[in-house]
Amino acid sequence: MHLVRMLAALVTLAALVAWPGAAAAWSRSPATTFATLPAGAAHPEGITVDHAGNVYVATFDVAKPAGSPGEIFVYSPSGRLLRRLSVAGSSNLLLDLAFHPTTGALLVIDFGAKQVLTVNPFTGASTPFVTIPGGAAAGPNVLTFDAAGNVYISDSFQGVIWRTPPGGATIAAWKADALLTTTGVPPFGANGLAFNGAGTTLFVCNTGNDTVVQIPVLAGGLAGNASVFVNSVNGCDGLIIDEHDNLWLAANQADEIVVVNPAGRVIAKLGDFEGLDPKGAPRGLLFPASLVRSGGFIYVTNLSLDLRLFGLAPPVDALWAADVRQHTVSKIPAHIPPIPGLR
Repeated sequence: MHLVRMLAALVTLAALVAWPGAAAAWSRSPATTFATLPAGAAHPEGITVDHAGNVYVATFDVAKPAGSPGEIFVYSPSGRLLRRLSVAGSSNLLLDLAFHPTTGALLVIDFGAKQVLTVNPFTGASTPFVTIPGGAAAGPNVLTFDAAGNVYISDSFQGVIWRTPPGGATIAAWKADALLTTTGVPPFGANGLAFNGAGTTLFVCNTGNDTVVQIPVLAGGLAGNASVFVNSVNGCDGLIIDEHDNLWLAANQADEIVVVNPAGRVIAKLGDFEGLDPKGAPRGLLFPASLVRSGGFIYVTNLSLDLRLFGLAPPVDALWAADVRQHTVSKIPAHIPPIPGLR
């Protein structure tokens, strides 16, 4: 009987190996290096593109002395460094950045100063756009826009989605919910956020809970009841939504991009960590934080942050992050490989 079972198992294994779909279940398009930050610059976090396809990268540079201004690096579509901006009046801890879809203003989240700035994309000069309520308790992280140009800002520490009009100045809580808070690791709740194509639902990554939360948009633009859309995205950080309403999620503790369709089914896992090169730069993805699509590619920042710096027990990538000597931005083809059996 044992021999029969063994032979049956070997036949099954041989069939799986011979079946081409088995190896292609997760055809991980590799993440390759798009750009390397200059010497002395570290921890790229936020990322966006302008109308010409130039890529803007903001740094969350914990190694800089407090009081140092934050920096933005601008790259051509080919990865050539065009300019290095010192953001006047900011802290060294910049996070998300994006161009306003109607005003064209470059908005930058200054996590350290709990504010959003309007930044000149050529000089780095800045003016205040809005201050996040809550003082030291605030944790502004990512911003997005609705069809009317209102600005939505995730607050990772207070579990709030804030909303401002297109011109800023005033701010109010659009949605506060326990599903937007966390006691997990990394210790950030509400993080990446984006509306679906119809503007009827706001999706929000909760990093510490490994979830994506969905918030329906009601009549008059009010927020409905929050609920969990999907679980188990390990360190769900940045989030973008494509023209098919697929969610592209940066899993910062799994070093991969997870793509989930509108039904909540995972349809791709892209990229991976492949060690460090001889110069100490990540190969592939290491603590991927933010992502943006431009042309045929998804561009991803490798935050490469050792969370032990904040007194946390080491996640699985902490020791690798501590060894990084050159910081990078990666790119992945914006293509979802086919999966056998997908309906």
